[in-house]
Amino acid sequence: MKNKRILIVDDEKDLALIIAEMLEGCGFAADIAESAEQAYDRLADKSYHLVILDINLPDSTGFEICKELRRLSQVPVIFASARTAENDRIKGFDIGGDDFLQKPYSMKELLSRVNALMRRAYGNGEDEVFTFGDVKVDAVGRTVTKGGETVKMAQREFDLLLYLCRNKNTAVAKDTLLNEVWGAFSGVEPSSLTVHIRWLREKLEDDPSDPQYIKTVWKLGYMLECDG
Repeated sequence: MKNKRILIVDDEKDLALIIAEMLEGCGFAADIAESAEQAYDRLADKSYHLVILDINLPDSTGFEICKELRRLSQVPVIFASARTAENDRIKGFDIGGDDFLQKPYSMKELLSRVNALMRRAYGNGEDEVFTFGDVKVDAVGRTVTKGGETVKMAQREFDLLLYLCRNKNTAVAKDTLLNEVWGAFSGVEPSSLTVHIRWLREKLEDDPSDPQYIKTVWKLGYMLECDG
């Protein structure tokens, strides 16, 4: 699960800091938001692999954040809240939550839920290597080689390539790529995606003007087409 980013949305700062420290000790990267406004700012700044979401927040509710997220992204969401009424749990799942954890909870249980959701959403990641042509993409090591030679990539380029690899032979809409790679509320222009696709082709395709693997899907988006 190395390099996976988790957003903790909770106005109990001390608890959020304990969770972040625990997650970082287990190899995750963790950010904290103490309000809905901060959560939207974090989600606009970067993409996350999982969100731990309290329901009661000073300026909104976790339910509202989850509903907004689900309009744009399928990032896994764990509700972690002192609100335990059956209606709250049902609502959490109905609007797109993936798990519901009752406060107070142990860090051991939270980590178990996080790991289970990560495996379900992204696989074990222990040997996640993708190949197409003479290109090899190592998800854990975050390295790319072509013909055995290392290809240098910026973080966003690699994240985009990895998302295409994980959805190979599937047409992915431009909006989906923007939301999942740049962040659900980033507001990044589609032209940025076009530029990054061009950079990937220039680095990985033998003939970038006639790509064999990173294909444009007319009126939709892009697809990594390969047999591997």
